[in-house]
Amino acid sequence: MTPSPAAPVGPAVPAPASTPVIAGIVCGIVGFTSSFAVVLAGLRAVDASDAQAASGLFALCVTMGLGCVIFSLRTRMPITMAWSTPGAALLASAAVPAGGFRAAVGAFVACGLLLAACALIRPLGRLVQAIPAPLASAMLAGVLLQLVVAPVRAGMHDAAAILPVILVWLVLARLAPRWSVPGALLAALVVMLARGTFSHVDLAHAAPHLEAVAPVWDPGSTLAITLPLFVVTMTSQNIPGMAVLASFGYRPDHRGPLAYAGGASAVGALAGGHAINYAAISAALAAGPEAGPRADRRWIAGVACGITYLALGPLAALVTAVTAAAPAGLVETIAGLALLGTFAAACAGALTDADARVPAAITLVVAASGLAIGGIGAAFWSLAIGLAAHAVLVRRGP
Repeated sequence: MTPSPAAPVGPAVPAPASTPVIAGIVCGIVGFTSSFAVVLAGLRAVDASDAQAASGLFALCVTMGLGCVIFSLRTRMPITMAWSTPGAALLASAAVPAGGFRAAVGAFVACGLLLAACALIRPLGRLVQAIPAPLASAMLAGVLLQLVVAPVRAGMHDAAAILPVILVWLVLARLAPRWSVPGALLAALVVMLARGTFSHVDLAHAAPHLEAVAPVWDPGSTLAITLPLFVVTMTSQNIPGMAVLASFGYRPDHRGPLAYAGGASAVGALAGGHAINYAAISAALAAGPEAGPRADRRWIAGVACGITYLALGPLAALVTAVTAAAPAGLVETIAGLALLGTFAAACAGALTDADARVPAAITLVVAASGLAIGGIGAAFWSLAIGLAAHAVLVRRGP
């Protein structure tokens, strides 16, 4: 299957042959550095050890890298994949499952199977799309609220370490927004160097590795983790990712990439990864004009992005070891800064529709409350309560 993109070829002026390659490498580097801290925070929050979190990060890099390469080559379109950053943020605010990380892995596997089913069973995909968009955005905003305040809290306890990182992020957010989080990460590394943190890094556990985790399934984890992770991955990643591709004239058969992303998520979960999906925001780096004027050559950027992820994967254990030695609050600050844009977009999506504004606000408040009943966390209850409020308060029909 090699359909041609509908986007125009563009001007006849030839671009350097390396343009799509460079765009793809930038896409991979920015995607990794901008949100790996969120992924590690999420996995650690559901009881993963440092070794298991490193394995999960490695597995995610491998599965999404292979997806980029396979489908960009197959479709001759810039198909890029990413880990579910909103999903990782949801995990970071979740309670530890009763069965520990093994129960979380069982929930990850179930989520992957649901994602694959959406590609193969059309009514299931339509059911997901039937969830009111303001409620899905509100759930995500409420979950993220607990994380985006982390830089403020950390700055109150260790201003000397945190404020330089925030300042660098702020300056780059104005001058070069794409590099604001990588720049903040670099500033954090400088802070760590100045404090002698690297002398405390345990290099004995920095070798690349995948660690198998036997999953455990239980109803509580399915409700608390699987369903919210599935909803935010579909509504905040896959659906916007398809829209980004379409905005640049690329309309592949989405069943193959979506089925792969779900199946690879289920397999990668056995090594600790949570979920992969279509890239959304970063997809524009490979699919847009920055990858060259010829739309029919931008698939090369998708391949380069995938190869970059595959190259970064073996660094997962080293990255995890460095973050484990970081000053208190520093990694959380990077994660919070990385999620601010997503939080702002989620708030806007939640509150734009005036008719659904009150149910969305209820959903957001419950998600941010930390409510837990029967071991099931706030993300699930916020969506359940929000749907009930939506049914009561939003008029249907004329």
